[in-house]
Amino acid sequence: MAIDRLIGILAILLREEKVTAAQLAARLEVNQRTIYRDMERLCQAGIPLRSDRGRGGGISIMEGYAMDRTLMTEADRSAILAGLRSLDSVSGTGYYRRLMEKLPGAAVRRPDRSLGLRPNDGPQTEAGAADDCVVIDLASWYGPLLAPRLELLKDACLRRNPVRFTYCSPSGEGLRVVEPARLVFRWSSWYLYGWCRERQDWRLFKLTRMLEPQVLEETFSARSVPSPITPPQRVYPEALQASIRFDSVARWRLIDEYGPESFTQSPDGSLLFRRGFPDKEELFRWVLSFQDLAELLEPEDLRRDLAERLQKIFRKYDR
Repeated sequence: MAIDRLIGILAILLREEKVTAAQLAARLEVNQRTIYRDMERLCQAGIPLRSDRGRGGGISIMEGYAMDRTLMTEADRSAILAGLRSLDSVSGTGYYRRLMEKLPGAAVRRPDRSLGLRPNDGPQTEAGAADDCVVIDLASWYGPLLAPRLELLKDACLRRNPVRFTYCSPSGEGLRVVEPARLVFRWSSWYLYGWCRERQDWRLFKLTRMLEPQVLEETFSARSVPSPITPPQRVYPEALQASIRFDSVARWRLIDEYGPESFTQSPDGSLLFRRGFPDKEELFRWVLSFQDLAELLEPEDLRRDLAERLQKIFRKYDR
């Protein structure tokens, strides 16, 4: 759209001071004739543009012209404030709160205690409800542990220092040395994404499973970082299909975890659930978390295996 392109041109000129028409055309994927027409529109809108010919020339905004360099609407500011508040929920430093105060239109007012906010919960702006309607809390039950660990790993990412730690996983505990690249919040948890020297591959490490992380003094060379957002199909491949019958009392949890389309209701009120699981252990852990509200129907061999495990549990408590 033309308006988006005009805003794009302004953003580039405010950031880079001077740029050629050819460069603008290449970055905005239009021809130079379109750029010149856009320049005329901006001048008609009251923004004085200057075009210098020859070597070192280009298009720029005339000196002495005052202009709000943020180019942000109230909605833009509200979105940024919501994001910064979410980072402050786990930083433990107040850095993002101080950064919020620097944004135009983000003058701090006293927190609304009717919402249960404390003075250090982050500023609320004079815009009022527009800035308060979205609250993102990225903290966890491990708050005292999480904040310093995030700061430690963030610094390691920025300085390119490897991190050494003992990692706890279903296969056991092992010492890892990782070249950190990203901190990722996904699946309601925080992860470190980096190059594992032991596995010689990119890996996600859950922060709460990392024991005694230490930042090494050495530095590493930057690598080309692939996307840390792994498709769920790779993390949780559906290696086996299972059919499970649930009591109607478990309906809320099935909806919460997999959605209302994940099951069908039988005439007797029970719920029939069919889904793939990555392995037997994951299936058993999930089914047992429902206690007596779930019954594994298929596969038949896994049903027998689960029954044997339950008998062992029963014998342990029947002493």
